[in-house]
Amino acid sequence: MTTTRKIMIVAGEASGDAHAAKLVNALRDAEPQTAFEFFGSAGPRMREAGVDAVVRADELSIVGVAEIALALPMFLRASKQLKAVAVERKPDVVVLVDFPDFNLKLAKWLKKKGFTVVYYISPQLWAWRKYRISAIRKYVDLLLTILPFERDWYALHGVEHVEYVGNPLANEVSASVSKQEFCDRVGLDPEKPIVALLPGSRHKEIVRILPVMLAAAAKMTKQQPDLQFVIAVARGRNCADVDRAISEAHDLPKTLKIVENDTYNAVAHSDAVAVTSGTATLETGILGTPMVIVYTTSRLNYTLLKPMISVEHYGLINLIAGKKVAKELIQHDFSPATVSTELFRLLEPAANSATRKDLRAAREKLGSGGASKRTAAAVLGLLDRSRR
Repeated sequence: MTTTRKIMIVAGEASGDAHAAKLVNALRDAEPQTAFEFFGSAGPRMREAGVDAVVRADELSIVGVAEIALALPMFLRASKQLKAVAVERKPDVVVLVDFPDFNLKLAKWLKKKGFTVVYYISPQLWAWRKYRISAIRKYVDLLLTILPFERDWYALHGVEHVEYVGNPLANEVSASVSKQEFCDRVGLDPEKPIVALLPGSRHKEIVRILPVMLAAAAKMTKQQPDLQFVIAVARGRNCADVDRAISEAHDLPKTLKIVENDTYNAVAHSDAVAVTSGTATLETGILGTPMVIVYTTSRLNYTLLKPMISVEHYGLINLIAGKKVAKELIQHDFSPATVSTELFRLLEPAANSATRKDLRAAREKLGSGGASKRTAAAVLGLLDRSRR
């Protein structure tokens, strides 16, 4: 007899979409005899995995307090659609993936309506907005964490149903070609130093961050003409923003290449990286390339958000390492001069070698992968227990 499971899954950003898609595939692999029905808020990867997109998650990826406020009608409409489909299709479990500003509110409504709620990729309440811990306690049946220190932190703060499933990136981030192959394909000289620039994937990030990165690159080339720079753009997102920033730059490095949907190879085969704060800092750390972490936002966003931040480090790789293995240049500290100075330091052989050693140690804390498989097992286990 074929078992049928209805699972509503809600993601809102590109990283959450990717993790959710892997979870969907892992659930099917775990129970090949089961007829799964997946629906909810789905990005392109989830849709490729067969999730019925009641809401298209691509449209919900917004950063910044002011931007979120302007998009409030869109968020309210998406929430209404998801609530309606939950009532209509009655999922056995709802899996909320990251995206806390939206998903924590949805969790409250779902739990009050009697749905079983799993939260995958727990909100980083240890970093900011700690007051939200009460919502996790009240409205989440199972919290699944992906950073090694999170389980103990949440348990210490009264969240009993919490499991560490490992990091989904730990065994999945690697180069797919050799340095020679990558350089031949892109048009770089493997014998000369390479610096990767990762300006983020959101429009506002690229607009604010890439011009400063380009200015730093131009400044560095004047001092060391053989330097090569490569801009990594993820999955074709915002290429027009990158092209515009390049066309508006007053000066450019002598060698500047753009790679699309090939970030892992670009980072792995670079000698140093300037990377926008976010998941990319963790990916860069796993690949083991020395980096400087940068970020800037509007004055309004920074003024509103800074008091809510309660951690010593911004970069995920620094939080995992438990120390500052990558320098962080945030807001007023982020400039062409500070970026170029730190990149030059990282290109020095002794500093480069020491940083790579620290990154390897941090990488080992993430384990050997398998997060999607363990998450699927946790979700199915919860479903089986609830049926007894």
